[in-house]
This record gives sequence, structure tokens and C-alpha cells, in this order.
Amino acid sequence: MTGTAPGGHPRSPAAQTADAQSRFAIPEGAALGLLGSRDENLRLAEDLLDADVHVRGNEVTLSGAPADVAFAERVFAELVTLAGRGQQVGPDTVRRTVAMLSAGTVESPAEVLSLDILSGRGRTIRPKTLNQKHYVDAIDANTIVFGIGPAGTGKTYLAMAKAVQALQAKQVSRIILTRPAVEAGERLGFLPGTLFDKIDPYLRPLYDALHDMIDPEAIPRLMQAGTIEVAPLAYMRGRTLNDAFIILDEAQNTTPEQMKMFLTRLGFGSKIVVTGDITQVDLPGGQRSGLRVVREILGDVDDVHFAQLTSSDVVRHSLVGAIVEAYERWQVVQEDAEAARPGPVRAGGRRQGR
Repeated sequence: MTGTAPGGHPRSPAAQTADAQSRFAIPEGAALGLLGSRDENLRLAEDLLDADVHVRGNEVTLSGAPADVAFAERVFAELVTLAGRGQQVGPDTVRRTVAMLSAGTVESPAEVLSLDILSGRGRTIRPKTLNQKHYVDAIDANTIVFGIGPAGTGKTYLAMAKAVQALQAKQVSRIILTRPAVEAGERLGFLPGTLFDKIDPYLRPLYDALHDMIDPEAIPRLMQAGTIEVAPLAYMRGRTLNDAFIILDEAQNTTPEQMKMFLTRLGFGSKIVVTGDITQVDLPGGQRSGLRVVREILGDVDDVHFAQLTSSDVVRHSLVGAIVEAYERWQVVQEDAEAARPGPVRAGGRRQGR
């Protein structure tokens, strides 16, 4: 038994020596879903929890310091609730449940992880972290939402799911998906084919997400009817977009002028979600990113919400989160080194500030 309580807080000597025990039965039919294939969920819970966990049949026994046992009870209660709702409980679910409870969140992990946004094509799309739920809730509550965060945090995918949900519920009559056609290391003019062929690679991730949510055979028909539109940002100029759910993806590659142009396309009965990662700006010539400055401009405007997602919200392979965190640490070191570097020497031997 370690000397810390869940969340990393040190336990008092009395708490470390006092033992507690809790015993409860897993509801009939939920045991297999809770414990996982070959007890993989149980083994992970034993690794993540400070309390000792023993399972015999349908009975779970927790023992250890009172605080550890109480925390483990809360974790298992949430997992039992999820399994009882028929939701698949895997190691990722266990890990995220422990993380949410360790962070002291008010929301129940079972409520966060069982919030259905969209169901179809044999899958259900749900938020997988507390920040993702807050982001989804903000889309419901606000006309314009900015989802800012690193790759793999679900900011675009969840926005797309909310757009399809709004279309199916007839809250809007069309979906408009757009991206700036800014290239990372390539030039549009050197790509082969027509203009559509040239811009298609930039829009392809949006098509891929659509195929996860809508019958692929229906997508061409919906696009031909104008119910779904996927187009470069430049095609938005001069338009007023009414009764639409509009998503601007990769918004870090807009200039401040382009961002203003896009946001002022908003029409009656419409909703806008802007997504991007301010650490991955591909604008040429050191141009300022419209996504970086928009919070300073619109931060105090009512009905505009900024949702911040972090590396802890990455829902791809667990290694992606580690990569994102490593790059964030590296970026801090680079910025500190840049700030400490002396400026150029002026005439007379005095150095300029940077």
C-alpha cells in the first residue's frame, strides 16, 4: 500500500495504518461487462487503485486505507452503472473513470461516458472525457463555439456529430463544412488535376468523418441537394448562411481577416463551430493566426464560447497523448530559451530587447 491517497495527496500516518473493508455484489448480468475479457478491466483497476481488489464470483471485496476504499467504491459504482446500462466497459473506460474521479469532478463519469450524441451505422458517438462533454454542452448552449486543442481530442469529430444530430432533428436544414486550403509543405499549384482535385485532399478528413456518421450511399444525394456542403473557406465570402450548422475546421490556418469574414457569414437560425490547434499553424510568411487572436477580440461577447481541450482529452492511441505532451514540454523549453536569448547589439554596444 502506498503513502498517497487517490489524486496523489499524502495520507496521514493514522490513515495509512487504519484498515477498512467494503464488500458488494455485482448485479446479475453485469459481471462480464464490468470485469472485461479475461478480467482485463479488473487487472487495470488493481493497478490504478490504491485499495486491494479481490473478486470471487459476483462479489467484490475492497480493503485498505478508508480513503482508498471509499475512492475504489466510487470507481466501481460508476463502472457498474455503465455496465448495467449495457454499455461496453473496456480498459479505456476504467482509465477515464479513475481520472475523472481523481480530478474531483462534480459530474458523474457514468453520465459523461454514456451521453449519446449520435447512433447509427452500428456505432454510438459519445464524449469520452469531461472536457469533451463540456464542449458538446457548449455547442448546445451557444450560437458560436470555438473548440481549441491538440490533434486527437475529438474537437472536429464531435462537432460533426452534433451537426448531423441537428440535421436529423430538423433543427437546421443543412450542414456546411469548410477548411482553409493552406498547405503544410506543399503548394496547391503543384498538385495535379482540376481545382476540385487540388482542394480535395484538404477536405478529405471532413468526408471521412461524414462516412462514419451517414450512410455513404446517401452522402452524394445530400451534397447534390445542397443539404451537405463541403467547400474551401474562400467559397464562404459574400454569403449569408441561414438555417445551417457551419463548421470551420483547421481554423489556426486562417488569417484574422479570414476569421472575421467567416464569422460574419452567420445568418438566422444558424450555429457555428470553429475548431483548430494553435500549435500547428501552417500560414506562410509568419502571418498571424486568426484563431490565436480571436479570443482577445470575442472573449467577452455573449453567446460565444471558447472550449479548451488538452492532451488529457486525446482519444486516439494512448501514445498520441504522450506525443502531444512531449511536444508541449519541448515548446515551453524553446520559448523559455528564446525569451532568455539577448537581443541584437545596437550601435554603441547596447543590446535591444526582443
